[in-house]
Amino acid sequence: MSSVEQSPALEILVREPDCFSIWAGPPFPNSKPTSKLEKIPCTSTKFSEDGSKLLVTKPNGVVSIYNCKSLTEIRSFEVPNLLASALSPCGTYLQTFQKSTSPQEKNVVVWNVESGVPVYQLLQKNMSKTTWPSIQFSSDESTACRMVTNEIHFFDTKDFSKGIIYKLRVPGVAAIGISKTPGSYLAAFVPEAKGMPASVQIYSCNKDLQTQPLARRSFFRCSSVQFHWNKDSFGVLFIAQSDVDKTNQSYYGETKLNYLTVDGSHEGLVSLKKEGPVHDVQWSISGSEFAVVYGFMPAKATVFDKKCKVLVELGEGPYNTIRWNPKGRFLCLAGFGNLPGNMAFWDCSEKRLLGSTKAECSVTSEWSPDGRYFMTATTAPRLQIDNCVKIFHHDGFLYFTKMFDRLYQAEWKPEAPEKFGEINDLVKSVGALKIEEPRKQAQGSKAAQPSSSKTAYVSAPPAKPAAYRPPHAKNAAVVQQELFGGLAASGSGEMSKNALRNKKRREKQREKKAAEASGAGENDN
Repeated sequence: MSSVEQSPALEILVREPDCFSIWAGPPFPNSKPTSKLEKIPCTSTKFSEDGSKLLVTKPNGVVSIYNCKSLTEIRSFEVPNLLASALSPCGTYLQTFQKSTSPQEKNVVVWNVESGVPVYQLLQKNMSKTTWPSIQFSSDESTACRMVTNEIHFFDTKDFSKGIIYKLRVPGVAAIGISKTPGSYLAAFVPEAKGMPASVQIYSCNKDLQTQPLARRSFFRCSSVQFHWNKDSFGVLFIAQSDVDKTNQSYYGETKLNYLTVDGSHEGLVSLKKEGPVHDVQWSISGSEFAVVYGFMPAKATVFDKKCKVLVELGEGPYNTIRWNPKGRFLCLAGFGNLPGNMAFWDCSEKRLLGSTKAECSVTSEWSPDGRYFMTATTAPRLQIDNCVKIFHHDGFLYFTKMFDRLYQAEWKPEAPEKFGEINDLVKSVGALKIEEPRKQAQGSKAAQPSSSKTAYVSAPPAKPAAYRPPHAKNAAVVQQELFGGLAASGSGEMSKNALRNKKRREKQREKKAAEASGAGENDN
């Protein structure tokens, strides 16, 4: 798209304790956001992956679906004993999980959002991260499947009334991950059992090609995995997590980053240059490169291509989070959670640091769909105080801050990055210096300086916190004032009457002690 004016408007969902609202996104007139949808009562909210629908859970088990273009309610479902709900990526289907009242009751229902009728029902005894949503969809909704004991069941996404159309047997399967777009492949994880190693296998979603896995990776010391498919479904990165670190270097277990391609051209570990856990990994929007932050603190950050060759070394720092810009050029390295909130904004194509700043106590963070802004939020129940939303420019310059008594959610409405213009015009005004020593730049030892008279919007480094003073020391100046009559505090001036009286008393005591000591010496002689 050549014209930025034709791009859709940015929108932000903000959820407070009992309601949510939709803000018109930046730039804000008069530095204040305007509401496109006033406060609506709710208990939870979630956009569909493509941003076309909004799921709103209301009190008393009511689930409402909103059209994100018109911001109007298009369908409402009353679901007794509701425990969870989820929209399919394109907003076509709604899944609800109810508390079962009998062992035979089918408590998971798949609803058609447009018609409002249930199209499929099944029984699920419990819910976990690996089993919910019960039926998983690819991003384009071309594939839908469900993991059960030793099998994976596939459905026709156009007609759920057909039920299970075919089954893939994978003994011991514990987790699955469908490729994004196209949804042509599926990764299945089988944990260790009876001395056999754990494994991740890639299968085709085409029934005729499922006789053998297309690729396979086996390994020991693994209890769970996290799948990360790239955009073109060429390969999958997965973090293998072990609950116990046999080297005793980490209390939180051991993690390894593996890479597996659908054609079998790459199968093995990603070579990382520092020991320690894998904190985060994320593919760029192009799917041709990925970034990893790893190792014991200070963590190291590296950008690889899809053949696992190093493209850019981003140095070391207190980081555990990676966020790729939707345009694929910029990247934010951050340290959230139990880290102080440092953020570094990089132009990976030109290998330069654009700016650095801090967002302390942030719980969530994400780029805007157009790639121009980066938003962080401090939310409850993780943190009950200092809840806020902060929006930064793509170079780390703080643009907007708003505090809340209690904030539960803040997120951008999803949009396809292709709908927005490029941001090369923004980069031209940033006089960031091309890096020569990535390690020092990443650690912020020498901030990038403007190379021309143009102003670089780089936030000033945060002020160093003052040294801790115990409560009794805070009144030390007052105590000194009373004891020494202001002499100790000011360092000059005449003594007060009380201080002068105390001084004379001490001198008399010293003279008396000296006289007694000399008298005792004469008696001894």
